[in-house]
Amino acid sequence: MDKAIFINGGAGRVLCSIPALEKHVEENPNSIVVTEAWGELFLTSKILRNKCYMPNQKNLFENYVKDRKCITPEPYRVWHYYNQKCNLIQAFDIEINGLEEPRESLPLNFELSKQVQVTGHNFVEEAKRNLGKEKAILFQPFGQGAKQEGRFIIDSSGRSFELVDVLKIMEELTKDYVVILMSMFPIPTDKQLNIVRPEQMDLLQWMGVVNAVDHVLACDSVAQHFANALGKSATVAIGATYPGNISYPQNKKFKIFDIGGDDRVYSPIRVQWEPAVELNNEGLMLLTDKQRNEIIENVKKELK
Repeated sequence: MDKAIFINGGAGRVLCSIPALEKHVEENPNSIVVTEAWGELFLTSKILRNKCYMPNQKNLFENYVKDRKCITPEPYRVWHYYNQKCNLIQAFDIEINGLEEPRESLPLNFELSKQVQVTGHNFVEEAKRNLGKEKAILFQPFGQGAKQEGRFIIDSSGRSFELVDVLKIMEELTKDYVVILMSMFPIPTDKQLNIVRPEQMDLLQWMGVVNAVDHVLACDSVAQHFANALGKSATVAIGATYPGNISYPQNKKFKIFDIGGDDRVYSPIRVQWEPAVELNNEGLMLLTDKQRNEIIENVKKELK
C-alpha cells in the first residue's frame, strides 16, 4: 500500500531521514512525505522535493493522505540505534524501508540552488574582506537543547559547548580566521568579539555559508550534518550523545573529539525521559584545558 510518511523533529534529525525517504520513493513512487518540521530542507533533494507536502496544505487529507497508509518513523526507538549498532540515517532506513538489520549507510547529498551557493559565497567573501582574514570557520557551539537564561546559555542535554569554552575558543581562533557564529543566541559577554553572527538566515542560506567556508567546528548540531553532506572538513565535539549514532566517524574529513567518553549514559530520547541520566550527562561538554587546546589545534591544522 502507498504510504504517507510524516517526518518531525530537529533539523539534523530531519536531514538524516532524507536518504531513506529517497530510497523508499524511488521504489514506491506513489508514496508521499508530510513535512511536519523543516520542510525547506527537502528542497535540497531532487527526488523528494515534488513528493513533499506541508501539514497545513489545503485538502491534504482528502487528496493525498486518505488513500495511503500513514506512518511516522521513530528512529530513536530502533533497537540497533539505542544499542549503538547503527547511526541515525541507518535507523531511519530500518524504519522506513522495513529492514531487519542496518545496511551500509545511505549517502546524504544536497543539491543547492545557484542562489543559495552564490549568497553563501558572497557572504563569506565579504566577511573575509571586512576582517582582513584569508580563511573562514563556521562555528556552531550550541545544539537544539540549548537555551538562554539571562547571561547564561545552558543545555541540560549535554550536547552543547559550555559558554566559557565558547568564549576561549573564539578568542583564540579570531586571531587568525574569520569566525562565523551559527547561533540563535547572542553571546552574553562584555568582551569585544571579533566574530560575524548573522541573525536573519534560514537553513538553506546557512547551507550556502557552510558550502563556502574553509572549515566547520560544531557540537552535535545541524552544522556537522551540513558539512558531511557538502564534503567539508569538520571538527566535531560530542558530549552526551554517541558519535556512532549521530555523527560520521567514517568520514575522513571529520575529526571527532569524544568528550563524553566512558562518563556518558545513554539517554533514551523519545522512549523515556530519565532525569538521573540527564543530570549525569549535562556537564559532559565542559572541556579541560588540554581538550580545548586540542580542538583549537585541530582546526588550525585543517586550515594550513
